[in-house]
Amino acid sequence: MAPIPGSGLVKGLAVTLRTMTRKTVTEQYPDAQPELPPRTRGVIGLFEENCTVCMLCARECPDWCIYIDSHKETVPPAAPGGRERSRNVLDRFAIDFSLCMYCGICIEVCPFDALFWSPEFEYAETDIRDLTHERDKLREWMWTVPAPPALDPAAEEPKEIAAARKTAEKLAAAQAEQQEPQEGAS
Repeated sequence: MAPIPGSGLVKGLAVTLRTMTRKTVTEQYPDAQPELPPRTRGVIGLFEENCTVCMLCARECPDWCIYIDSHKETVPPAAPGGRERSRNVLDRFAIDFSLCMYCGICIEVCPFDALFWSPEFEYAETDIRDLTHERDKLREWMWTVPAPPALDPAAEEPKEIAAARKTAEKLAAAQAEQQEPQEGAS
């Protein structure tokens, strides 16, 4: 059966008419804060203690908007007779949000969980050069990162937690056995 000529136009006009007759809902943004979805990609927060200066985030960034500077520092041996170790110390961690395309690759590739999405979105600047935020500002945004969602109650327990629980139960049982003979001897 052939379509009726002009039926597409009528359908389009019907959609337009339906939309025109609906009541509009305007969010009064500066006065009322919007309700953001839980996984909003606002800005990137830095948890500096976890950063080992591995440079993965800067290397994987398609826009090259992450700037990292560091230096090596020697750490004295932990025990006498040990050897000195060297570690990287973070000097500068900056993200140029005028270049960032918010793809999240840097957060995904970070093996030490040093980068997180923050729902903060009010960081506009009047000068584009001020959109390069240094580590102190990125650290401030870390406090706005929401807590991870709770595990599904029906989900299987992670293997690490199960192993830790089993070890703790064995230690508790061994301590209980040691206390029983002592109590019987008294």
